[in-house]
Amino acid sequence: MAARVVRYEIIFVLALLLISFVSETGGTTTPQEFIKSSCRATRYPARCVECLIGYAGVIGQSKRQLALEALSVSISSTRSCSSFVKKMAKQMRMKPREYGAVQDCIENMGDSVDRLSQSVREMGRVGEGVGEDFEWHMSNVQTWVSAALTDDNTCLDGFDGRAMNGNVKAAIRGRVLYVAQLTSNALALVNHFAQTHSTTHQTPPIFN
Repeated sequence: MAARVVRYEIIFVLALLLISFVSETGGTTTPQEFIKSSCRATRYPARCVECLIGYAGVIGQSKRQLALEALSVSISSTRSCSSFVKKMAKQMRMKPREYGAVQDCIENMGDSVDRLSQSVREMGRVGEGVGEDFEWHMSNVQTWVSAALTDDNTCLDGFDGRAMNGNVKAAIRGRVLYVAQLTSNALALVNHFAQTHSTTHQTPPIFN
């Protein structure tokens, strides 16, 4: 009887491992297909694939690595956007309101980079952990990425209204909108990793 119980335990654990593997890989055959499949969970799937397909070799079929690369791409793009906005502030003549909106946007972009960087560091602490520790770290990541997206949207809000110079508004808004879409996608992939990882890596029940 004891041997049969042990056998059932082994079969149960192996089944969990198989489910975990299928969930982690998404059941796809190549990293490229995995990325395309995962990006369907984002709000801007075409942009998601466009930005991440070049990292297929690094991502493999790991949801965690996919989320990390999405965050890294978002950080890089946000930094580039911030540099562009700073250059615009120096080169273009602006009304006081326009200049104020640009300075606020630069500050928001800086905050966004800081929060995204925090989220990457926190993802590094997650590893393949489970349970309350995993949920704590992932909650921090989700909070910071959400805050970074709010920073992007706050910058965009500053350029609403007809009083803004059309050229300034179009040039900056387009760049910030691109960054906001990348951050939105990164948040979706982070959420997807957190959900699937926490639901598939449960502690097996103990049979008596």
